Amino acid sequence: MTHSATPAPGSALTRLIETLGPGADRKGLPPVERWNPAYCGEIDMRIAADGTWHYMGSPIRRPALVKLFSTVLRKDPERYVLVTPVERVGIVVEDVPFVAVEMAVEGEGEARDIVFRTNVDDLVQVGPDHPLRFELEEGGGVKPYVGIRGGLWARLTRALALDLINLAEERQVEGVAVFGVAVKGAFFPIAPVSELSAS
Repeated sequence: MTHSATPAPGSALTRLIETLGPGADRKGLPPVERWNPAYCGEIDMRIAADGTWHYMGSPIRRPALVKLFSTVLRKDPERYVLVTPVERVGIVVEDVPFVAVEMAVEGEGEARDIVFRTNVDDLVQVGPDHPLRFELEEGGGVKPYVGIRGGLWARLTRALALDLINLAEERQVEGVAVFGVAVKGAFFPIAPVSELSAS
């Protein structure tokens, strides 16, 4: 971290770090969906739309610490929280918590496989557990997202978004012409062709 982002002794952030312990040898993800500790309020942590984590207004410069926090991030109905067996604290997420920074594509059409890597090194293969979704922006742009886990999503970088849109095709879905991406036997709609034509 930068000097100004160093957590104070006894602060919520320090307690989180101490509870989690060293993360380097952590195998798999902790079972955050099974933990239900008391809610302890908000801490001054924010994940910017570009995927940068901030604490007390300053970027967190240690990638290992960001990765550690990302493993205990959960989407509750009211807010995003960092959760341990003994504490749950709210944080601010500007868009979604992760950014997809790398894409591998194999095959075509129905047989196509797509795998993404996020900025915290999650690897996900597009499919029922890791779907694609798309949001239309004002002015006609498209923002693609991929599901990571437990209601947490990653937004694709602009370069990856363009690469993914280049794989899209037009299909009839319930009698409507829809533009979308075929992956592993599934079709992920972007929008009706009429909406894209009008934008």
